[in-house]
Amino acid sequence: MTSVWKTKVLPGLNKIFDKDGKKAASAEFLKSFNKEEIDKEIEDKKTELEPKVVETIEASPPEIKGLIKDKKTSKIKKNSVAVTKFLDDLAKIDFPGAKLVSDAVAKSGTTPLSPAIVFILDKVAPFVPAPKEEPKAEPEDAAPAEETTTREVAVEEKKEEAEPSAAPAEAAAPVEAAAAPAAEEPEKK
Repeated sequence: MTSVWKTKVLPGLNKIFDKDGKKAASAEFLKSFNKEEIDKEIEDKKTELEPKVVETIEASPPEIKGLIKDKKTSKIKKNSVAVTKFLDDLAKIDFPGAKLVSDAVAKSGTTPLSPAIVFILDKVAPFVPAPKEEPKAEPEDAAPAEETTTREVAVEEKKEEAEPSAAPAEAAAPVEAAAAPAAEEPEKK
């Protein structure tokens, strides 16, 4: 019974759900994708690849830069056009494995090949230049001083608001006190 399932039923279901063979092609590619070989090739060519990869990354859209930092399948799927273009750019500079993945993505799409794409992005990540940080010591020191002065002004304004409201209450109290003895006098008569 098991052999009938594997030989007759399962291939029929695969034909129904995978009409153009993309899933089968991507699964075959992922089985044949040799990560160790590509990793060794990248290590051997690291010095000559670095300037080319940095230039490619800097020319890439911000979605790719974010994708290199946070490699999620959902982000790869959302930015499939940019990912495909980036893989093509990496293939042009002869980045190891990029040509294979780029060709496979052209046939099967980005979603089923996301493990291979993530692998390539992992290998590109060390080449990403660190963001240039400008010294901001002076503006940071100035900002807290402004905040304290604003807080002091706000506190002073609140005190001033509280004082005028207290003054009318005090003024109203003597008027009420004066009205009370006047009210008592007619009762005595």
